[in-house]
Amino acid sequence: MHEGLIIDNLLNPTILFFFLGMIAVWIKSDLEIPQPLPRLFSLYLLLAIGFKGGVELAHTGIDLSIVKTLLFAVISSVVIPVYLFFILKQRLDINNAGAIAATYGSVSAVTFVTAVAFLQNLNISYGGHMVAALALMESPSIIIGVFLVRQFDSSASSGAKRLGISETLREAFTNGSVVMILGSLLIGLLSGQRGSEALTPFTNDIFKGMLCFFLLDMGILAANRVRALRNAGPFLIIFAIIVPLIHGVLSIIISMALDITEGNALLLAVLVSSGSYIAVPAAYRLAVPKANPGLYVPMSLAITFPFNIILGIPLYFYLINQFH
Repeated sequence: MHEGLIIDNLLNPTILFFFLGMIAVWIKSDLEIPQPLPRLFSLYLLLAIGFKGGVELAHTGIDLSIVKTLLFAVISSVVIPVYLFFILKQRLDINNAGAIAATYGSVSAVTFVTAVAFLQNLNISYGGHMVAALALMESPSIIIGVFLVRQFDSSASSGAKRLGISETLREAFTNGSVVMILGSLLIGLLSGQRGSEALTPFTNDIFKGMLCFFLLDMGILAANRVRALRNAGPFLIIFAIIVPLIHGVLSIIISMALDITEGNALLLAVLVSSGSYIAVPAAYRLAVPKANPGLYVPMSLAITFPFNIILGIPLYFYLINQFH
């Protein structure tokens, strides 16, 4: 692998701000991003990415390649939590197996945004439909994970099963991040180039600055969360690196077979290899309260997320170029 890709990625200001957040925790600094600003940064990033994706989709339209890409994205979000659940339940209880399976079947919007910034730095284009892929992949694994838990958890009553599925469906489809990304995509699609020109200073010029602030907060949060994995043993830590890596490589192979362009192939690999630390905890807090968030949240946030933004993205891009 070309070391320059990793070095360039590590020296990217957004990644360096992530490290700054982690270092601040390690040296016991009082540096923090005051609430509710992190939530605002998250909504802004989803708005900007969704809107630009909608504008791009208005330019390109929908063709067979886009349909193939979206179909692959949805199938991935269905297959991954199913097979991971049956592997994890050999080592963990049913509730935690379902939560971790859903975590790695769902996606990380922030990892996606970081990959978009990576492509922009290299002047490589990507399709606006990839934003739709992000939105479509977030919910199916949440629903499937809860369904599997209800089916295999003999201690749950039938009434609890109905309530759990109902609440999970509501959380999955009305989750703020899903509403924002899909709503922004639709607005960008409807307003087209005129809307893009009107919002350019907001959606383009300040994008990287907002991403720096957000990743600074992510670094602080990740450094605090990683402590929760100390008593979990090596299995989950290794899982949080190896399994996403396998998913990313398999995604690249399938993307090349489907003749998906390199920018879109990278974003697909990032989506398939990422893990949710926003949507899944929000849904599972209600639907599967017995699952331990001290396991599935730090796995995705403190292990998989840093691995992907530091090494995963340049590694996947290198492999895509090798296959091409």
